[in-house]
Amino acid sequence: MLSLLILVIALVGCGNQAGGTGGDEKSVGIAMPTKSSERWVKDGENMVGEFEKLGYKTDLQYAQDVVENQISQIENMITKGVDLLVIASIDGEALSDVLDQAQKQEIPVIAYDRLIMNSDYVSYYATFDNFQVGVQQGTYIEDKLGLKDGEGPFNIELFAGSPDDNNAYFFWDGALSILQPYIDNGKLVVKSGQTDFEQSATLRWSGSKAQERMDNLISSNYSSEKIDAVLSPYDGISIGIISSLKAVGYGTSDKPMPIITGQDAELASVKSIIEGEQTQTVFKDTRELAKKAVDMGDSVLKGEEPEVNDTETYDNGKKIVPSYLLKPVSVDINNYKEILVDSEYYTEEDLN
Repeated sequence: MLSLLILVIALVGCGNQAGGTGGDEKSVGIAMPTKSSERWVKDGENMVGEFEKLGYKTDLQYAQDVVENQISQIENMITKGVDLLVIASIDGEALSDVLDQAQKQEIPVIAYDRLIMNSDYVSYYATFDNFQVGVQQGTYIEDKLGLKDGEGPFNIELFAGSPDDNNAYFFWDGALSILQPYIDNGKLVVKSGQTDFEQSATLRWSGSKAQERMDNLISSNYSSEKIDAVLSPYDGISIGIISSLKAVGYGTSDKPMPIITGQDAELASVKSIIEGEQTQTVFKDTRELAKKAVDMGDSVLKGEEPEVNDTETYDNGKKIVPSYLLKPVSVDINNYKEILVDSEYYTEEDLN
């Protein structure tokens, strides 16, 4: 009887160990930048769900785009003894000291969608092909204006992302790799003259700052001429730009909206595309990014090498960070149902 009891206990113990690859109640700290952007909420929720499926505990924190909050949250995670950190940084330049603390506790770090700069202690990076995001935005403008066919000149204004986010430079460089030749040959005219990243940057990806800048661009440069296209790197910025344009009469049959790009396929922007205001967005399926980050984290926590597909591109100033890049998809009025609804990212009801 005693031997039978010992056997049962042993079998139960084996069953508990096999029940989830996480095992041993390991925990993961997930630091997200803000809840004010729909995509970061989904990213956090998706990662929590995927990690918990594997048996890991999670600590998900949002810093509301305040760098000091994020640093404090990460420090608390380190103090609690998390076994892994997944960080979507607010300011990629500001986390060197807190990553030093993580290293002292032997806590590996995965940078999530935003590269953490100037630290030797970024283990891996999960993101999309950010240069390609910009290429898709630039190519969309090129195609819709007929620039390859020699059409033009057209007036365009350029917006860039936040200068404290390394991704913003990749988006900009990708877009300008397509658009710069047309600016150089005069087929695209930037009447404001603001063609540098620094002039076009939008701190913290703020829609209100984008709206304010668009107001100034219109009042200073477009009293009689119309804007034909606006390069916008992100949907929240696009919404701010659209608000500014509508305030001066764009969006009517006499004064149609310019081509306006975007990124993230946020619900408000997809609805805007359906309504004929925003023209395009770049969809990055955060469900897939979350799964990839969790796969990488699971491998790291099990002492294995995670899958990467890029070991050359992402230099954070201290090292080339091994990365996994997912593919973005350009979305407009012609394919949003196929890409967003058929994949169940949104329902038809969401978009009504």
